[in-house]
Amino acid sequence: MSQSTETKIRKQIAENPILLYMKGTPENPECGYSAEAVKCIKSTGVAFNYVNVLASPFIREKLPSVSNWPTFPQLFVNGELVGGCDIVVEMTKDGSLAALLGSTTETNE
Repeated sequence: MSQSTETKIRKQIAENPILLYMKGTPENPECGYSAEAVKCIKSTGVAFNYVNVLASPFIREKLPSVSNWPTFPQLFVNGELVGGCDIVVEMTKDGSLAALLGSTTETNE
């Protein structure tokens, strides 16, 4: 099971330019860190996709070993792990998150 879960994770990351693995949904986050990350991403005005790891226990279990990041949320941009809540908040403060996410819309046109 774990190999197919890893394959599914890698496919999700590859197919979604901006992907947030989070607890809950953007409309109803089930953890303060996920809520904060969503708020930061939404502040950029750039559309993003998400995976609710609470509804996907196999992904929740496997993702940390795929990404080498132990906690949630996890933000991926263009297939690369950006980081968790603390990093997303810092990037929002210094303007680099908007610049990074904005660059994905240019490359996808």
